[in-house]
Amino acid sequence: MNTAFNLIIIGDEILHGSRSDAHFTFFKTLLEQHGLKLNQVQYLPDEPALLEKQLRRSFSDGLPTFVTGGIGATPDDHTRQAAAAALGLPVVRHPEAAKLIDGVTSGRGEPLDSPEHAQRLKMADFPAGADLVPNPFNSIAGFSINGHYFFPGFPVMAHPMAQWVLDTYYADRFNQTERGLRQIFVADQPESRITPLMEALEAQYPGIRTFSLPSVGVARPDGTRTAPYIELGIKAEGAACALLDEAWDVMLAQLQALGAVLKNRPDDNI
Repeated sequence: MNTAFNLIIIGDEILHGSRSDAHFTFFKTLLEQHGLKLNQVQYLPDEPALLEKQLRRSFSDGLPTFVTGGIGATPDDHTRQAAAAALGLPVVRHPEAAKLIDGVTSGRGEPLDSPEHAQRLKMADFPAGADLVPNPFNSIAGFSINGHYFFPGFPVMAHPMAQWVLDTYYADRFNQTERGLRQIFVADQPESRITPLMEALEAQYPGIRTFSLPSVGVARPDGTRTAPYIELGIKAEGAACALLDEAWDVMLAQLQALGAVLKNRPDDNI
């Protein structure tokens, strides 16, 4: 059962630095809490042609995808139109979404024939055939189509909407895939010497994946740094988790044979 999701974060304000991204860490954590995983992340500008191109590719990937940003009704919001164009569909007004916006306008004491309401109703225009994603913050819905879930860029809206999507469509995938990881910090060894061990381990234990994250060392209060080290580990999913302990024992034995210094954390002794 596939448990991987993609994330597309749209907005010039994030790419230009006028707003900090509050989505990546949230979505990664949200998925992990349910035994799911984040497969990849894209940051895209508010450029219609590029959005259409990247969404077309994303639709072809076949992975469930969260998309944040660009579904408002101002001239710099292009996500709804780009999604429709990527699928070769017209943009149409969703009657249920429009009804929700009618309620928002009425709740503000504004007439339904006002220019403000007409502008607000543009946020009910979705690719033909889209379904609604409820927005508990202000009742102006997002939409879903072809396994893609489109939310406003505001975290206060997007984040509960994402939780609703998982609970509604993917609860049967929660915590269905076992995952495991082993890691250690290695000193006194270059990556070039450790890499053959990693390659041999992956060949010997199908499904086991190795990783190596070099560091220039840990900063001390006096401004100096500890010696460089490598964060080395193995990870697995599903049935391959049964091989983790054996594969890790082999890795540790080979590292010790090289004379590597092994630590559980990158402390001053590395």
